[in-house]
Amino acid sequence: MKKILVLGAGMVAGPHINYLLDHNFRVTVASRTLSKAEALIKNHPNGFAVKFDITKTPENLEGLIKNCDLAVSLLPYVYHVDVARECIKQKKHMVTTSYVSPEMRELDKKAREVGITILNEIGVDPGIDHMSAKKIVDKVHKEGGEILSFKSYTGGLPAPDANTNPWGYKLSWSPRGVILAGRNPAKYLENGKIVEIPGEDLFDHYIPFYIPEKGPGDEEELGMLEGYPNRNSIEPYIDVYEIPETKTIIRGTLRNTSWCRTMKKVADIGYLNLNEEEFPITLTYGQLTNKLLGKPLDADTKSEFMDQFDYNESDDVVKRFDWMGLFGTDSLPSNKISPLDALCHQFEQHLQYSLGERDMLIMVHEFIYKESNGKKKKHTSTMIDYGLKNGPSSMSRTVGLPAAIGSRMILEGKIKDKGVLIPVKSTIYEPILKELQEHGIGFIDKLEDIK
Repeated sequence: MKKILVLGAGMVAGPHINYLLDHNFRVTVASRTLSKAEALIKNHPNGFAVKFDITKTPENLEGLIKNCDLAVSLLPYVYHVDVARECIKQKKHMVTTSYVSPEMRELDKKAREVGITILNEIGVDPGIDHMSAKKIVDKVHKEGGEILSFKSYTGGLPAPDANTNPWGYKLSWSPRGVILAGRNPAKYLENGKIVEIPGEDLFDHYIPFYIPEKGPGDEEELGMLEGYPNRNSIEPYIDVYEIPETKTIIRGTLRNTSWCRTMKKVADIGYLNLNEEEFPITLTYGQLTNKLLGKPLDADTKSEFMDQFDYNESDDVVKRFDWMGLFGTDSLPSNKISPLDALCHQFEQHLQYSLGERDMLIMVHEFIYKESNGKKKKHTSTMIDYGLKNGPSSMSRTVGLPAAIGSRMILEGKIKDKGVLIPVKSTIYEPILKELQEHGIGFIDKLEDIK
């Protein structure tokens, strides 16, 4: 029986571990919180839980990897390279769902030399986005066509029946990751011109995004969302997708309407600042907001906020700040904290799913391409997936299942490539997309002529 080590027992680990146990692997789940690992294996005879904190006992990683055939790192991305180095040292395969960092890319040669596979970006975004997009690109190229434009947007959101707060958002993954993403600059190609957006201006550059499709079991189409660009859409994706001919490439994030206006104001007043400050007393959130606004701590925060930005009480931004407690008397979790971590605490307190509520994952690819006969086509491919009521979230399924299928394929010898990989070869993406379809995770495709 092949042995798999899963490092981490967080929000996306459940479906991943269940799949591996169901497919007759011996699975060891290593987590800094032993009870979380034990809850995930559910007394399965092939499941084992161990306590492991890479920040406190990194030396224990050697023994854990020694006793596995493949290690899956669901740890924060900053630890993936440490895991990869140990896997190379012991000649063990590895899988992650995270982006390939420059440090990970540098390990490609060593991984190939020792004959192991390190499969990265095998979650949802990155992961399913790569596989589903590359499938369309390869088909167009095989038929002699050229990609003229590629736009791809993904969002993890509450299902319509769970969209019950003013922010139009609930947490299906790390709140700190959600907030930190708002600090990233963006770069994309549009009509042959490179567009670069500084991180502080990110939320000024959003577009209305209409979703005409209906989700599974929905009577109404999803309707209007908004999309904003995500990091660097150009490098390495023009090369990764093998579309040097394209004049437009944009990868972005989907959110419910007014998210960008709200997060822009969050950024403008300083709530995305990572610098810790120690206060002589523990402030309230209203006092911290006053401080960020440059107002006296005892000022009426809501009134000062509305006056400074010329808002009224009916504005969505005001409603969201108020509902989140950013004008209120809740105390900060510590008197030494950064504004970003203070905001993160409020996200954790206010944006959780209630029991039985479902999340939703939306992914939309829009290709414009020219056929070999010169005719232009628009191919829209849309995935709408819901979490299971009182079961796994869509985020955990769409992240965890591709990684689990990839792990199985490596150990069964169906992924033969060695080195640092992402899933853009047909021998990898075709069987994984096919199996995801069997799990109810698939795309609605629409093809239109363009005159």
